Amino acid sequence: MDLVSNRVLIFGAKSFTAKHLIPYLQSSGFDTIGSRVNILDRGDILREIKKYSPNYIINLAGLSFVADSNSLGFYSVNTIGAINILDILVKNGITPKKIILVSSATVYGNQDRAILDESLHPEPINHYGNSKLSMENLAKNYFDKLNITIARPFNYTGVGQSSKFLIPKIVNHYRDRRETIELGNLNIIREFNDIEFLSETYRRLLIEDSASGEILNICSGRGIKLLDIIDIMDKIAGYSIDVRVNPKFIRKDEIESLTGSPKKLFSIVGEVSQKDFKETLKDMFEA
Repeated sequence: MDLVSNRVLIFGAKSFTAKHLIPYLQSSGFDTIGSRVNILDRGDILREIKKYSPNYIINLAGLSFVADSNSLGFYSVNTIGAINILDILVKNGITPKKIILVSSATVYGNQDRAILDESLHPEPINHYGNSKLSMENLAKNYFDKLNITIARPFNYTGVGQSSKFLIPKIVNHYRDRRETIELGNLNIIREFNDIEFLSETYRRLLIEDSASGEILNICSGRGIKLLDIIDIMDKIAGYSIDVRVNPKFIRKDEIESLTGSPKKLFSIVGEVSQKDFKETLKDMFEA
């Protein structure tokens, strides 16, 4: 693969996703560059794009912790920041082969159904989900000018994810041999895909022309119950932890079941396999 013609510029280089995606794409033959510029600064964006002349752009920059109280930050970074990138490209006549904008499955909100697909009308119930949906709606105005794919990833995890997220929090408690762990709603069901699954999916989306102008779930349809994760970790760590429900961790707008349909995604990029979730947890525990 010709590196010069396969240069990927990734905004949000400090993110958990980027730390895995950058080396993954590099190992696949892409010349991958991680950018740490502030995407609220249009001048910085333009200088970065002119400096590297990327053939592909992925925007991973944003606030992603749903419980964050900085509601203004969600809209300024997740919405305005992402649109700044598109604006800069159009106003300067720059047309990369592909742009991937990362949204989120939280745009669906509570749909009262087990499997969520792209035909559903988004009904976000928090600022994070709303900021991502706003980004999507504005980005559609650029579909006729730029080669854009909007990705809606469902939950994913892996080595190096911040402990403020659920799975790393659980794993760290076992690694530290804690006797108890305080959690919120024990009845939630989520996809917890491996970060390598996500990385491979993004790689395929970069080179798949038929993904242009599409909004796609990045999911596997593999829902996992929270209490099943505890059972798996009991076996990995060799002891049973005492799970206690802390009402402070229960959000009134909690989405109980969030599992996606990968049918549309897989029809475009082919089925993407991944390791068993037990292996993902083991990797995290032993890291």
